[in-house]
Amino acid sequence: MAKKILIVDDETKIVQLVASRLRANGYEVFSAYDGIQGVQVAHREKPDCIILDIRMPAGGGTTVFRYLKMSAETSTIPIVFLTADASPETKKKALEEGAEAFLTKPFQAEDLLRTVRDILHE
Repeated sequence: MAKKILIVDDETKIVQLVASRLRANGYEVFSAYDGIQGVQVAHREKPDCIILDIRMPAGGGTTVFRYLKMSAETSTIPIVFLTADASPETKKKALEEGAEAFLTKPFQAEDLLRTVRDILHE
């Protein structure tokens, strides 16, 4: 059975790019385009991993991250931040709060795939 990945990002092109690469590597992919939708999809689909942007409308990524980690239903889902915010402070804070990984845009698709595989122990 294919592992499920949820991509939460308000940039449609990023979602399409990441989704096509993940599908080509055998993953089942779900998408959300803002924070509220991301939380809803995470609770409905119970993905094996979430790829989350930080700067989004309707609940930024850090708010979504905290909400998912506080919910018993989603607290154990590994989260990878994929963001244009490359500040060392943001990265440090995200990793300290429990993010599995922190990647910055622009990103290399192979780095993202490697990160997802490592997190899912594949």
